[in-house]
Amino acid sequence: MNSRLGGVGRQSRGGPLGLPVWDRCAVMGVVNVTPDSFSDGGQWFDPELAVKHGLDLVAQGADLVDVGGESTRPGATRVDAAEELRRVVPVVRELAAAGAVVSVDTMRATVAEQALAAGARLVNDVSGGQADPAMIPVVADAGAPFVVMHWRGQSIDMNNRAVYADVLGEVVAELRAGLDRAVAGGVDPARIVLDPGLGFAKDADHDLALLAHLGELRALGQPLLVAASRKRFLGRVLAGEAGAAPPPARERDAATAAVTAIAAREGAWAVRVHEVHASADAVRVARAIEAAGRPDGPNAPDGPHQPEEPGEPVA
Repeated sequence: MNSRLGGVGRQSRGGPLGLPVWDRCAVMGVVNVTPDSFSDGGQWFDPELAVKHGLDLVAQGADLVDVGGESTRPGATRVDAAEELRRVVPVVRELAAAGAVVSVDTMRATVAEQALAAGARLVNDVSGGQADPAMIPVVADAGAPFVVMHWRGQSIDMNNRAVYADVLGEVVAELRAGLDRAVAGGVDPARIVLDPGLGFAKDADHDLALLAHLGELRALGQPLLVAASRKRFLGRVLAGEAGAAPPPARERDAATAAVTAIAAREGAWAVRVHEVHASADAVRVARAIEAAGRPDGPNAPDGPHQPEEPGEPVA
């Protein structure tokens, strides 16, 4: 499969169920097999369209794809397990068979177990194992990588839980508790990724504060997933003046790419995005800037220098 990122950055390490890692921030493309997700609900609800979309995301530069069958937008109600399985497992199976690195986005142990059997490489649980007590044992038994997100409750009422005296301190403490809970349940700490849960029981100011302190989140010592794509806080920032209408979710991809560049520069393991092209380019730029600043980088006193292409404008 082709990738806009190309080169050694496309090579993951870690074995069949080891945590996939790259030599830069990875781009995780979103495949929502749902009728009601906040930005693309219904667009990929047909399994064949969902598989095609996932493969398109890989071709555009996604390193892995995150397949989910249950919306977690604010106010969403849950679907039953049988329906979630019907939506997710066939898509995971086809994408994995085509060679994609697949993550399953689910809060249910039964869905995680069957998705792993169908070829998923990791489990992305927005509840961090809190919604289903069987989740952590399933992940531990499978030896699978596990994304533990900061979570304070189901989507139906999570906005009521967006109350913090110190958002950074409380999120760090609650993420540490989630990490400890997963490790105590048998999940290998080397296979645990943390996610600050932007937009989950948080308002725009909370989200921005967390993004401003990604270094403190990384100080927890685990790989970090940043999932800001098209979220409400970006809409509020883009709206500008108080009371102005925010742009629709689909018009927030450039703002998402700005967050991607920051997250990549701060050392995030991956960013989770709906539109891959811009974020893949943002990662490339962030990686080049980082390389330029290294002692052995292209701008070091004795380092290699790549001249501009003939005729290429330099100003």
